[in-house]
Amino acid sequence: MAVRACGLIIYRRLQSAPSSKVTDGIEYLLLQTSYGTHHWTPPKGHVDPGEDDLQTAFRETQEEAGLQASQLTLVEGYKKELHYPVHGKPKTVTYWLAEMKDRNTEIKLSEEHQAFQWLRLEDACRFAEYEDMQAMLKEVHQFLCSKE
Repeated sequence: MAVRACGLIIYRRLQSAPSSKVTDGIEYLLLQTSYGTHHWTPPKGHVDPGEDDLQTAFRETQEEAGLQASQLTLVEGYKKELHYPVHGKPKTVTYWLAEMKDRNTEIKLSEEHQAFQWLRLEDACRFAEYEDMQAMLKEVHQFLCSKE
């Protein structure tokens, strides 16, 4: 049986972005794990019994980054599954896209993470070492650009 996890790709818009380059004014939230290889990832975690996937994504975001569902706007039309092995077992992670309502909201990390960064696409892809995560961030960026 595949391990299931869910999370949110969280972004914010910078006010200083020149109007001609809206996409330059988007930053993505990545958290650095305090375990293993200290990789960078959006907030995510395992689905608890009796919980639906989207509930999991919001709960994990609250636990790992201190962000309440009320502080985020879920972006309609984007949902992505990543599949990869972890310790020899298949894992499926489902991500949704959410925008910060207030770009200055404080991030409060749990013990699972040791650092966080708000990163533009290029830097976010550099921090996110896994190819599927990089591809998903680029896809999200294209999705947001197409909505402008």
